[in-house]
Amino acid sequence: MHEFSNKLTCIPCLILLVFMFARCENKSRVSADNAPKTNPPVLVDVMIAEKEPINNTVEANGTVIASEFVELRPEVSGRLIYLNLAEGKLIAKGTVVARVNDADLLAQMARSKVQLDLSQKTVDRFKQLLDVNGLNQADYDVALNQVNTLKADMVYTRAMVDKTVVRAPFSGVAGLRQVSPGAYVTPATIIATLQQTSDVKIDFTLPEMYSNDIKTGAIVNVELDAATQQRGRAIIIATEPGANTNTRNLKVRALLKGTKANPGAFVKVYLDAGKRRSSIKVPASCIIPDDKNSQVILVKNGKANFVNVQTGLREASTVEILEGIATGDSVVVTGVLFARPKAALKVRSVKKLSALKAAADGTGL
Repeated sequence: MHEFSNKLTCIPCLILLVFMFARCENKSRVSADNAPKTNPPVLVDVMIAEKEPINNTVEANGTVIASEFVELRPEVSGRLIYLNLAEGKLIAKGTVVARVNDADLLAQMARSKVQLDLSQKTVDRFKQLLDVNGLNQADYDVALNQVNTLKADMVYTRAMVDKTVVRAPFSGVAGLRQVSPGAYVTPATIIATLQQTSDVKIDFTLPEMYSNDIKTGAIVNVELDAATQQRGRAIIIATEPGANTNTRNLKVRALLKGTKANPGAFVKVYLDAGKRRSSIKVPASCIIPDDKNSQVILVKNGKANFVNVQTGLREASTVEILEGIATGDSVVVTGVLFARPKAALKVRSVKKLSALKAAADGTGL
């Protein structure tokens, strides 16, 4: 009986111990859930910054324009009575391309001619009378003024007749015709275009940092067709005196002689910017553009360090760094989008710039 009583006493103790153990386990689980979570480090590849030779051949995008270009328009309004325009053919300078109806102007000129002849005869008679004091000077002056007025009217009418004729201002190739004979035209009407394409001009822009290398008479190489690698040599003939306030670029114009190129075509322009130099280069993909600055990510003590950089020459897949990076810095080249300031980083591998360039250019992996 005493043994059974001891067993009954132990049962509540066991239940209490089980309850206390479950509660402690629950508290430890809650504590573990409430503990601050740490994000795993971001896997990145880096390159070690080092100076490399910079090719000072500057590449720019250019546009072909005709050496001379004009929209052929009439100077007066009227019906088009003559049109001599061979589309796509060479037209010599001074060729009459079109003529606007000038019948009313010719009639006005004929009338003025008759009035002038009559007034001139009157002046001649008045002059004879004036010489013998048979007429006062005032009457003679009135008649002479009438003659001069009619002469001025005829000069004006003749000028208006000349304006009805549209001539080619220079030798060039005619474009597509925009009107037909019999159409009513105004000074706003474009009859056709005329372009001189025996020589063409190349317009392109360069950063103002190369202003000292852009000189009138300097030679630039022009790639006309990337597929056939057709190239030509153009001579710089002019530069805009001021830089664009938005892009800080200078607009340059070069003359390309003896090479067939269509106005409006896209070309690549290459300018030799002088002596070679050494500088740090990084892949263009690791540059983070900002409103005011460009940034790259450096690995410092295992964390992401965002630094502002000043960029220089841009090539197809690399960018020159003028300020912000020192030789030996570890520059993040992959995983840039996932890194955050001061976030933990784990370096997966160290890449060579040559391998990164080859991968970006499609010449290697």
